[in-house]
Amino acid sequence: MHPAPYGQPTGLMIKQRNAVLVWLIWPFITLGIYTFVWYYKIHREMAEFHRKPDSPVAGPMLVLLLLSWTIIAPLISIYRTGERIAYAQRRAGIQDTCSPVIGLLLMFVLGLGVLYYQIQLNKIPERYGVPEGTEVQLVAA
Repeated sequence: MHPAPYGQPTGLMIKQRNAVLVWLIWPFITLGIYTFVWYYKIHREMAEFHRKPDSPVAGPMLVLLLLSWTIIAPLISIYRTGERIAYAQRRAGIQDTCSPVIGLLLMFVLGLGVLYYQIQLNKIPERYGVPEGTEVQLVAA
């Protein structure tokens, strides 16, 4: 992709991941630790992608890690992650097909929300067809 014209919003491409590995294999091998790593990474990548100033990076992962006993805080975090993915899809110029409600509900079914969210995130690099970390042009917010 060519450099963006002056004033055109740009961001860094997020990583495309194998959704089954993210959902099942890596968490199984790491006894669940990879899920927290993945959650941190996707928030960091989304922040670098759309460069929205108030994008959280470590906060959502810390909510899952430290506030899971509250039950409500992780549910809110998971829901808002779906909203952030939909926003990133819009900034990529594709239909925002990520539903926070579906993602949240799927978390209660074998953790399938992770699979769903990764599939939704993968639509962004598929749209651009460039490697992770490449500067890409975004649609204005």
